[in-house]
Amino acid sequence: MNDHGPELSEEEQALHDRLRDLRQEHADLDASIEALGHMPIPDQLMIARLKRKKLILRDEMVKIEARILPDIIA
Repeated sequence: MNDHGPELSEEEQALHDRLRDLRQEHADLDASIEALGHMPIPDQLMIARLKRKKLILRDEMVKIEARILPDIIA
């Protein structure tokens, strides 16, 4: 028995694990963007690249969340 409610299928657990990893990467990008923004001469190109990557991660998180929670979205 685990602390996460009902047992998850292997696929569901993999989705939850992937979502957790994506959220961590998203938070790490946020921290990097914040730090770059405080540089004396911010690297605007790098900030733009990180923001694009953050958006891609967000899209992937939304897709995974939709697969995990289809009843809420439908």
